[in-house]
This record gives sequence, structure tokens and C-alpha cells, in this order.
Amino acid sequence: MFRSFWLCALTLLLLGVGSVWAIELAYEAEGADVIEAPMEIATPADAAAQGGPEPSAPSGGSFVWMAGPPTTGGGGEGFMEFNIDLPEAGTYAIWGLITAWDGNSDSFWVTWQPADPDENPQETQNTEFRWGAAQGNDWHWDRINQWLDGGTFEREWTFDGGATTLRIYTREDATMIDCIYITDNLSADEAEVAPKLPSEVVNPTAVESMGKLAVTWASMKN
Repeated sequence: MFRSFWLCALTLLLLGVGSVWAIELAYEAEGADVIEAPMEIATPADAAAQGGPEPSAPSGGSFVWMAGPPTTGGGGEGFMEFNIDLPEAGTYAIWGLITAWDGNSDSFWVTWQPADPDENPQETQNTEFRWGAAQGNDWHWDRINQWLDGGTFEREWTFDGGATTLRIYTREDATMIDCIYITDNLSADEAEVAPKLPSEVVNPTAVESMGKLAVTWASMKN
């Protein structure tokens, strides 16, 4: 009987029944399918050269930003794009590993199609797509939110699965992004979600993403 119980439990785990499995995808920013100037790949020394505090070493050795000192803000061009093939239908959240020095370097615009319309928020200034990033002089996880004039709310996207396009646009100079982590765990509690680097999301069913550094999905929930 004891053996039968564990055989049934193992079968459920392998089949991913119920809430046993969480979808996880992790991407290095510098591995984006498109990085449109003036967004560029940079290192901590590049950040220090702009006059701000130098962050510690990022995952993979580099990050993406629009270069600028911590006092300017106002970046209105450039974006990074990820072509993401979601393994199944569901509702997803995104966390970014970021550095945001101050109030002049703490925001992006974000759209994820087809859940979002094909719209350039740099042109429309639509606050539905404005991400007010949590400030901090070193790398920290921040869930992508919707910074409206009446408050800030965590964003969620619902898809049928398959091909999607995520774009993270410059909004202010000097906001740095190292990695993104996508999950169907919609908790706002970072400790519960436990966002991971691409190198930390390891599973036998890992999927290589066109030679990029984003590779894995379907990791078991803690």
C-alpha cells in the first residue's frame, strides 16, 4: 500500500496534475531578439562612467539600458524585444532584475502582444503600459506594474499559449535591466514567487530558445 501511494504521487508529479507545476521562463536582457538603439548592452563600469553608483556584477556579465546620468530622465527612444513561445495557455506575470538609481531613472514602458495592442507607448504616452520600477542602487527584483495616475497595480497578461512578443521600451535614461522572469505564479510576494536567473531555472524539460539564454519552463513549485 505504501509503495502504491508513492507510485501514484510520482505519476501525478510527472503528469504535472493540478498546481504541482509552475511555468517559468527566464531571459538575459542582452539575449533579447532585438535591442533597438539608443538602448544598448552595457557593464557596471559603463554605469559608473555616467556618474551613478556602480552596481555589482550582473548575471551574464552585462545588462541593457539607455545610457545616461542619474539626473536626466526622459529617454523616449529605443526598446528591447523578446519573441516568447509560451508552453501553454494561462495568465502570467513578469519580474525584472533591475537597478534604478533615482526618480529620473526608474521607469520603462512595457507591452506584451497579443494580450496588449500593437501600440508604441513612447508615442501615445499611455500609462496603461508604464512600469514604475522600484528604486535601488544594486540589482533587485521588481514585478512589472501598471503605473497609472491614480495608483500602481501589478500587471497580468492572459494568453492562449504559443507565440508572443514582449517589448520593454526606454522611458527614462539610465534605468538598467539585467534579466526577466516570467511565471504563472501571480503572487505579489517576492519570497513566495522566488524569481530566478536563467542559470537557476533548471529542469529536464528545458527548452532552448533559438540560441538565446532564456531556456526553461515547467519548474516544480516550492
